[in-house]
Amino acid sequence: MRPQFEQVTVPAGQSWALLWRELPDLPFCWHYHPEFELTFTVNARGQRYVGDDLADFGDGDLVLLGPNLPHTWSAQDRLDTARPMLAVVAWFGRDWLETLQRGFAELGGLARLAQGAARGLAFSPATAARVRPLLLGLQDLPPPRRLALLIEVLALLCEDGEARPLASAALAPASDGQRERMVRVLDHLHRHFEQPLSVAELAGRAALSEGAFQRFFKRHTGHTPLGYLAQLRIGRACQLLIQTETAIALIAEQAGYRNLAHFNRQFRATKGCTPREFRARYR
Repeated sequence: MRPQFEQVTVPAGQSWALLWRELPDLPFCWHYHPEFELTFTVNARGQRYVGDDLADFGDGDLVLLGPNLPHTWSAQDRLDTARPMLAVVAWFGRDWLETLQRGFAELGGLARLAQGAARGLAFSPATAARVRPLLLGLQDLPPPRRLALLIEVLALLCEDGEARPLASAALAPASDGQRERMVRVLDHLHRHFEQPLSVAELAGRAALSEGAFQRFFKRHTGHTPLGYLAQLRIGRACQLLIQTETAIALIAEQAGYRNLAHFNRQFRATKGCTPREFRARYR
């Protein structure tokens, strides 16, 4: 379940990008990009994956994601079968957000919003209801008025004291050299998480001793290397439990577990229920 890099293109003459996406369903597409993303989902019910967080979502789901945070929405259930699902997505860069903060003292709350978005923020139903008509009106406006409306939406999001973080940890800021080292390790983990992996092997890829690598990895991800590996494996198992009829023993193997009892223990410790109970809940 390696996240795919998504190239976001901002139209010429504009400072941010709007995606108005109407679909019969929302396919599972695990991806990331260096832009912030604000997503508002209408007429859909399914599962939302953000980092290591998996949750149900419904009509009016409103989430702000920070740069490079893996995510996807997956849904086949339309509340109104006569209408398509709709995802209203706004993408904007860190520089764009910081320019607003520096230029307008009234928007100082954006710094706190950006910090929270590093883990992903799900906004309260009350806030989602307040911004719903604004977001649904973006498509029909010319670019200058769209910009003003987006700033108004962000200002309202800053007022939501009930917004809650999603992923368990955010990546720590890193220098270019540290980022390249981290990317080498994460890329290998995401490509081969279902295979036997050791801390020694990962430390070698980072060109660090095992002790230094453990500290480096924990500082930048908030997890131990083996804890992060477990999150990837359990995330893959959750996806298979929801989307397939595959036997649980085979799912454990495909997620990287050679021992079914160990898989069941780790799944319960992470999700608070057995794999069988998890599948039944999402059905």
